[in-house]
Amino acid sequence: MKSVILCGGYGTRIRDVSSDLPKPMIPIGSRPILWHIMKNYAHYGIREFVLCLGYKGHVLKDYFINYQLNQNDFTLNLEDNKTTMHTQAVREDWHVTFAETGLNAQTGARVQRIKRYVDKDDLFLLTYGDGVGNIDIKALLDFHKQHGKLMTVTGAHPPGRFGELDLEGDHVIGFNEKPQTTEGWISAGFFVCSRKIFDYLNDDESLIFERQPIENIVKDGQLRVYKHEGFWHPMDASRDYLLLNELWDAQKAPWKTWE
Repeated sequence: MKSVILCGGYGTRIRDVSSDLPKPMIPIGSRPILWHIMKNYAHYGIREFVLCLGYKGHVLKDYFINYQLNQNDFTLNLEDNKTTMHTQAVREDWHVTFAETGLNAQTGARVQRIKRYVDKDDLFLLTYGDGVGNIDIKALLDFHKQHGKLMTVTGAHPPGRFGELDLEGDHVIGFNEKPQTTEGWISAGFFVCSRKIFDYLNDDESLIFERQPIENIVKDGQLRVYKHEGFWHPMDASRDYLLLNELWDAQKAPWKTWE
């Protein structure tokens, strides 16, 4: 089974963190947020990926083409351009397809344009390249297979945007900087899709997956939600970048499901 990851947006709301990187390549620790997303999928045995490229797609290609060189000590012989590796970081048994889906294409068109890479599969996974969570992919797949509809979306509680105070009278006894709220549900991505969803898509660059296609899937009674009660957080702005990096640096990253 393949995981399709939308990686083509401009990420304009987070340009204050990095103006020269596409959002999926903005780091948490020393690795791009995209790598963290892929590691969670791989933890559950999903090791085939299709990356929907757009804005600065070459940055993603360069990162993975030079994946081992970026993680190890090596000697480069400039005479014959051969390298000798001196260390061996963990090698990922991933198969990654890099699909150019258009600089200005919206999400619906991007999904449509990778159809040939998943068309032989009954099911494929789909998510965004800018949100991490400790999603149980196996449980998500089991849920999808049980209800038999065309698509499942993972629902998560929206992350808090303001500091939460625990009070006794006017005394502060606890402070949670950015809590996960306990009310309401929003789409966290992490979809499971039947290949039949392509009946709802077309190649129009302006087609937004979350609007007409999903609205029509809902009208046809073909969308179910997998309720994820655990951690999920997007990287939408600089405050999210700081929070996710603080959690990672403190070794308290809830989305780290792998060893």
